[in-house]
Amino acid sequence: MGRLTEAVKHIIIINVILFILPQLIPDLNLQSLFALYFPENEKFGFWQFLTHMFMHGGFMHILFNMYGLWAFGTPLEQMWGRNKFIFFYFSAGLGAGVIYTLANYYQFNSVYDQLVSIGLTGTDIQSILNTGSYNPQILETISSETLSQFYATYHTPAIGASGAVYGILVAFGMAFPNAKLALIFFPVPISAKYFIPVIILGDLFFGFTNYSIGNIAHFAHVGGALIGFIIAWYWKQNQFKQWN
Repeated sequence: MGRLTEAVKHIIIINVILFILPQLIPDLNLQSLFALYFPENEKFGFWQFLTHMFMHGGFMHILFNMYGLWAFGTPLEQMWGRNKFIFFYFSAGLGAGVIYTLANYYQFNSVYDQLVSIGLTGTDIQSILNTGSYNPQILETISSETLSQFYATYHTPAIGASGAVYGILVAFGMAFPNAKLALIFFPVPISAKYFIPVIILGDLFFGFTNYSIGNIAHFAHVGGALIGFIIAWYWKQNQFKQWN
């Protein structure tokens, strides 16, 4: 950690500006345009795989993401340089959005196929997605929780830089494995090489189960971590080979 490096500084500035603008101009609804919607939703646009990284849902959301960007991104930019860091950051964020969308698509289509199998037409299913209401007889086959998740997947957009930050976190752990990290609710310093895998395993657990801590896009975290690992590992291998 240390002073703000150039790329980290400008990314934080852009995020803060886009967070503050809607507060100053109430009619400016940036999230409807820039948040990442489910592909079947009429609000979806391909640019959202990039722009969702600059949208945040509240002060604590942007605070934690920008703190993570500064704390773990600064030493990486100092090590890699500006251009390499920018490429890494946006690659991790884009990868997070794509993997999150693919996971949602799989879960969504699974429920969609169940609804078709019990006799609902495409029009019937779209009505459920539009209104959130359905024939109670459906509950004999599909739980209300599953239908609620089906509806939420269609309507709830993904926002935040968390996927990109998870990529940075993984790369930081690979570059500085013995750095001591701690959580606010578990303030015992743990080496990054142990701390980061535990965090990612937690996201995998919450992503594959019905348990979750708030409205968190766990597969976006996992996606950003995965892309971050692949890129950081590739760069590390190539750097090593240059000296042999």
